[in-house]
Amino acid sequence: MIRLQLCAAAILLLFRAAPGLGAEDQGTRLLLFRAADAALETAREARAEQLSPNNFKLAMKSYRAAEGRFQRGGNLDRVRSELATATQSFAAATEAAKQASVTLANALKGRDAALAAGASKQDPAAWEKAEREFTLAARELELGNLENARERGGRAESLYRDAELTAIKQAYLGDIRNLLDTARQHKAKRYAPLTLARAEGLAEQAERELENNRYDADLPRSLAREAAYEARHAIYLSGYVRALRDRNASEEEIILEWEQPLREVAAAADLVAGFDDGFAAPTAAVKDFIEALRAENRDLQEEIKMNRQRIVGLEDEIVDLDERLGGVREERVMLAQQLAMQERVREQVRQVDAMFDRQQAQVFREGNDILIRLIGLGFPVGTATIEPRHRELLAQVQKAIRVFPRSQLIVEGHTDSHGSDDLNLKLSRQRAEAVRLYLVTEMRMDPARASATGYGETVPVANNETPEGRARNRRIDIRIRPVLNIT
Repeated sequence: MIRLQLCAAAILLLFRAAPGLGAEDQGTRLLLFRAADAALETAREARAEQLSPNNFKLAMKSYRAAEGRFQRGGNLDRVRSELATATQSFAAATEAAKQASVTLANALKGRDAALAAGASKQDPAAWEKAEREFTLAARELELGNLENARERGGRAESLYRDAELTAIKQAYLGDIRNLLDTARQHKAKRYAPLTLARAEGLAEQAERELENNRYDADLPRSLAREAAYEARHAIYLSGYVRALRDRNASEEEIILEWEQPLREVAAAADLVAGFDDGFAAPTAAVKDFIEALRAENRDLQEEIKMNRQRIVGLEDEIVDLDERLGGVREERVMLAQQLAMQERVREQVRQVDAMFDRQQAQVFREGNDILIRLIGLGFPVGTATIEPRHRELLAQVQKAIRVFPRSQLIVEGHTDSHGSDDLNLKLSRQRAEAVRLYLVTEMRMDPARASATGYGETVPVANNETPEGRARNRRIDIRIRPVLNIT
């Protein structure tokens, strides 16, 4: 209803700017076009432009004819007739679109997934080919050729999925492919063949992983990073080896050059690096130095812990002194309790943080709230369905919630910037509610303790211009609001 009102308001503003159309004519237009405008909006919501193209085209032809005739001051009966035809055609397009959305459901899912992956920009030729096949499928359905429609719909889905995979590969593997080309141009196959082979193998493995499971990109992303490192390493080695050969360096000169970096590291640690028996001795000396530093750090941490305990003891002494001296005992006791309470909360936050690895979630505080950012929780494109593979992660979330008894929970849903604002807001709310309902059910929690809200794309935490940034923005945050009673 709201969208219809906004549409009507936009049309009114349009005609305010049209020459020769007065206020009376504007009101007349709103009345005349009301049914047709509503039918047009309904048809667009049903995606009739894609799913029933012929019916939608005929409807728009009558609609525009009526619009043109009205602006020219033509016969209103003719305008009404053309609008009635348009309204009927929009209704027919809407009904046909609803039926097509069932018959071509898989093709539609493929189309939405390809759009979300950026296929229309990454591979426009493949996208246009899929779009043509989808349009032909919809037209076959309009003609009543169900089998032909299904056949073309299947081909369209396959083309959309291919375009989606190409876009995903480009997003994750585009840079590594460029690096590999650069490495080959630097003649890495000749000068650094082993390193180049490792880079190529890792890139191929990343591509296979994407083909096997295009929606779980953590492993391919990690493999791509390793491949990029090895490619850059091959480029460096190629230059280094070529330079050595160009200056005809001896084996002794090469070894002396290799000794120098380790000699500098040892000097920074006040060690003398001796290479009279090879690399083993200076390497072991540097490692022993690092281990000694680590041990010293552990001792310092233990000392800090003991000092904190002494501080607690001193605070108790202060309380005793306040009791003997009268003074502001209650205020100081309250302060000590607040400190203890804050320390208890910090310990609880550390406990919760230790429950998750970095691929599962991030845990941090916002004021008195504890926020669990579920990095590892994803949803199928355009849905709010919790997949079985995420049950383990949500089981960890339940354990984290139990660390804060009687706390209030707010499940917050967020999306990236792709798609319309309204759809993103609706989807974020649906996903947040799905997680809330899951937690309430599994934990047998009082529903009054948990609420859900969606923010759509309005609270990004990363740049929406990159695939990585958009992935971070598509998230569920669990906000735990603990009871901070001072006892």
